[in-house]
Amino acid sequence: MKKLPVAIIGAGPVGLATAAHLLERGLEPLIFEAGPTAGSAIEQWRHIRLFSPWRFNLDAAAVRLLEAAGWETPRLTALPYGGELIDNYLAPLAATPAIASRLQTGAKVLAVTRAGMDKTHTRNRETTPFIVRVEHVDGEVRDHTVAAVVDASGTWSTRNPLGTSGLPAIGEDAAGGRISSPLPDVTGRDRASFAGRRVLVVGAGHSAANTLISLADLAKEEPGTTILWTVRGPSAEKVYGGGDSDGLPARGQLGSRLRRLVEAGTIELHTGFGISALKTLDTHVSVEAADGRTLDTDIIVPCTGFRPDLDILRELRLDLDPAVEAPSQLGPLIDPEFHSCGTVQPHGAKLLAHPEKDFYIVGMKSYGRAPTFLLATGYEQVRSVAAALAGDQTAADTVHLELPETGVCSTDAGTSCDLPAASTPVTVGSVETGCCAAPEPVLIGIPTGLAHGRSGEV
Repeated sequence: MKKLPVAIIGAGPVGLATAAHLLERGLEPLIFEAGPTAGSAIEQWRHIRLFSPWRFNLDAAAVRLLEAAGWETPRLTALPYGGELIDNYLAPLAATPAIASRLQTGAKVLAVTRAGMDKTHTRNRETTPFIVRVEHVDGEVRDHTVAAVVDASGTWSTRNPLGTSGLPAIGEDAAGGRISSPLPDVTGRDRASFAGRRVLVVGAGHSAANTLISLADLAKEEPGTTILWTVRGPSAEKVYGGGDSDGLPARGQLGSRLRRLVEAGTIELHTGFGISALKTLDTHVSVEAADGRTLDTDIIVPCTGFRPDLDILRELRLDLDPAVEAPSQLGPLIDPEFHSCGTVQPHGAKLLAHPEKDFYIVGMKSYGRAPTFLLATGYEQVRSVAAALAGDQTAADTVHLELPETGVCSTDAGTSCDLPAASTPVTVGSVETGCCAAPEPVLIGIPTGLAHGRSGEV
């Protein structure tokens, strides 16, 4: 087992950070990335600017690896676009000899199991290697034998449905040809799909806000473009955020501009609109709400958040929170009913562990359906996991992270939280200290709008 590599599923920021920490620990990573390059999910939203500055988006072990190769650190207070995160950080990191020789792209993981065992077998299970079944770019399916598995595959590929109650709306699958990706580049590469058409944006997070504002810009140049927006709640106030009093100016400006566009009639807002059915016609889609209202649209942008794909893990023994599908010990700390990013404390291997020894889910996928993940938190996760896999339990259990006093939640792209650029850092100690005290809810931004999850909806 000691001679076998550690499999990492996904070559996004957290996956590559995992590899960097494993290398520092003297362990051998083997990285499987389904896309053609590292950061393939981020490539889908490279036109979107992050609200968190560079200093919160860089992993320490990854930076050490990059600096040894002559990499220049970006200006730490600047706010990068998704494309800059790839071009100036992930691509150079993937190109370092230490990572490049261990990275397999176009390698889609189909399943993870124990060699010769399904999940019902117990005897000698903990000392039996894992098998990772992978479909490679040439179409060949091969089994890889590894000592441990770290799943950093994220949730980008599995969006939440448009329908209510967690189910697709009736007719949603049939309407797939008229549903875009969650963060389309409406003024750039995807322009032709939206110009001069009726566009319906569904959702109440940063993804929706960014798309709506981009559509408004498009409508100035393409007068036939009609913008419809539906939210399930009774109002869009939480989407507008704190405006001029927002702790993060760029975010506050986003919410304020969106409000002005709605008030000017540029965007047609429909509140309390829970989608129950989609009817695909020759020329358009008819969208029906649970209360019987209908809207006609040419294309739908689903800004409804994401959920983890657990199918590849069916033969592993997992312990998942029944509500948010995160590791059971982590679930209560991140449940959006009670928490937003600012109240989720750092955590490591101890809280991420499953009954399946030496298997961990990290990064956005570790948060299941909770939209409270911080990229910086993911980096601390994998530092701890790498220490645990190396047998350094003291380092694994000592979890520290400097975060601003308030986190900012959004359902934007692959990560769902951003951090204010200007704020006094606070050090949150080990996971043994328990949850943060809960202050009275205060307006901080979108999508939760409040300091604690969905508390504003009660």
